[in-house]
Amino acid sequence: MTARVDHGVTSGTFSLDGETFDVDNNVWVVGDDVECVVIDAPHDVDGIMEVVGDRRVKAIVCTHAHDDHVRVAPALRERVVAPILLHPDDRPLWELTHAGELWDVDLADGQEIDVAGSTLRVIHTPGHAPGAVCLYAEDLGCVFTGDTLFQGGPGATGRSYSDEDTLVASIRARLLELPDDTVVHTGHGDDTTIGAERAGIAG
Repeated sequence: MTARVDHGVTSGTFSLDGETFDVDNNVWVVGDDVECVVIDAPHDVDGIMEVVGDRRVKAIVCTHAHDDHVRVAPALRERVVAPILLHPDDRPLWELTHAGELWDVDLADGQEIDVAGSTLRVIHTPGHAPGAVCLYAEDLGCVFTGDTLFQGGPGATGRSYSDEDTLVASIRARLLELPDDTVVHTGHGDDTTIGAERAGIAG
């Protein structure tokens, strides 16, 4: 049985710097019929569990700690009894949403997360958030970019803990090295490919 990518969408809000916006977030689940990894935990535990089904969740991997990506991470951890993984540079953002409780395992650049015979390699891509990471599944031909890279270009900056120059440098150095046909599964909106985004970012 080989690993696959399953997808759902949950709706809620994103709040930072005193502003709140309505957002739809992608939920990505990588695994087979037995076990899986959940990428990000936005808005709604039940919505995430609809994608997970009755599989064993090995880990909840957070691409970054904005509230619309980690809001239900502790509740999901309790539901499925699996560790939350987050890059420690995102602690200031995490604490805005979850003061008094922490994630379980620090993510590090180059770390590998194995699930269902597939491997997710952690790529630290600061800019949208200090601890933002992407997860590259070479055997599946895809990368999960959170809010680092979207269809149409880099993620948003201009808010606390974000920096446009750092983000673009991260994308150029870490993501544009991936094959052009790599499918980009984003935190919001439609898929794209590395090749489709290269021209606008390569600069």
